[in-house]
Amino acid sequence: MLGARCLFRALRSCSSAPCPRHRPSSKLSVRDALGSQNTSRERVKVQAWIRSIRSQKEVLFLHVNDGSSLESLQVVADSSFDSRELTFGSSVEVQGQLVKSLSKKQNVELKAEKIEVIGNCDAKAFPIKYKERHPLEFLRQYPHLRCRTNVLGSILRIRSEATAAIHSFFKPSSKTKIPKENFFNVPAFLTVSGQLHLEVMSGAFTQVFTFGPTFRAENSQSRRHLAEFYMVEAEISFVENLQDLMQVMEDLFKATTMTVLSNCPEDVELCHKFIAPGHKDRLEHMLKNNFLIISYTEAIEILKKAAHSFTFTPEWGTDLQTEHEKYLVKHCGNIPVFVTNYPLALKPFYMRDNEDGPQHTVAAVDLLVPVVGELFGGSLREERYHVLEQRLARSGLTEAYQWYLDLRRFGSVPHGGFGMGFERYLQCILGVDNIKDVIPFPRFTHSCLL
Repeated sequence: MLGARCLFRALRSCSSAPCPRHRPSSKLSVRDALGSQNTSRERVKVQAWIRSIRSQKEVLFLHVNDGSSLESLQVVADSSFDSRELTFGSSVEVQGQLVKSLSKKQNVELKAEKIEVIGNCDAKAFPIKYKERHPLEFLRQYPHLRCRTNVLGSILRIRSEATAAIHSFFKPSSKTKIPKENFFNVPAFLTVSGQLHLEVMSGAFTQVFTFGPTFRAENSQSRRHLAEFYMVEAEISFVENLQDLMQVMEDLFKATTMTVLSNCPEDVELCHKFIAPGHKDRLEHMLKNNFLIISYTEAIEILKKAAHSFTFTPEWGTDLQTEHEKYLVKHCGNIPVFVTNYPLALKPFYMRDNEDGPQHTVAAVDLLVPVVGELFGGSLREERYHVLEQRLARSGLTEAYQWYLDLRRFGSVPHGGFGMGFERYLQCILGVDNIKDVIPFPRFTHSCLL
């Protein structure tokens, strides 16, 4: 109580005494304010939303947040400020002095000289309630508001940091926008991959990648699927074996994750604490171990010997289902595992023929990880003109893909590439069970709220 009275007198003396003309307040984000080393009564301006409000007899305490950090900034104000409009969720502009905090919970606080309400918020009508830990299922009903919660704020900051880390890993970047159908006077469609276009670019640049939205009209409402999602795709020239390609995939996963852990520790900790308890240890286990490698044939043998009843019976020549993928990861000690050399009949025409009969396979690879199963998919590409020509002819695609054959006619090189589902990556490192909770606006079959 004594501390509050002293603080009250200090606030009164500032607000009532004649003050000399001040220089304009410098605008700071909450993150920068919290990290400020200069607390010699620096005048600052913070624009944010109220996360909590507590009124005492002589002092008003606010916590405000602008999305730049998980931690909010404490604002201390004279109780003479009209607090009726200072409600949870309201947007405010606070001007005052950044001072060292008397509380052990934060290093600095903002001593308010002026508080302006920019936008009111009716806390009773606002679906997100103060101090309530809303389930992720509940928040999906409000895609336009859920980003204001701590958990979605953390996920989206991590998403942003991971995006930057991926771009940093590859350098430089390349993005492509897909126009609406028939804009070009010929049939055009939204694509699930930019791989073939990347192969064009890899004929001039030895390492290329793209990172953007892709689309899949899959009639699924599962925890693993969206109609619109983001893909990281890379194509690398002069790659002659899957081992080199797998090393890039493993390096991308680990480098991106280490950057996220380094730059967003509080956000990651929140997810691991409240969404997926115990996942921190599982993630550390993934990062400290070399990823494992097994062939598709070995995977099928493991599944056949499993003392486990699968919904889909594992047989050589059939695709691996999610239940198979998750079992294989568990069998491998919850370490990410590459599965290589799939049957030719299961894969597209552009994957390189291993010419290994009688079990005819192609140089394809999937990376299976805990939580989600398949995360990466890639292959060496068929760079031999006559082999590719024969496969296209058997599929009746020669005319449509003449341009693709041209890439093999003029300066062809061994090359390979892969794609990584970005939302699945976030699920994997954070332990989030449902893919709809790691994208700002989830769109899937029968649902497009925004």
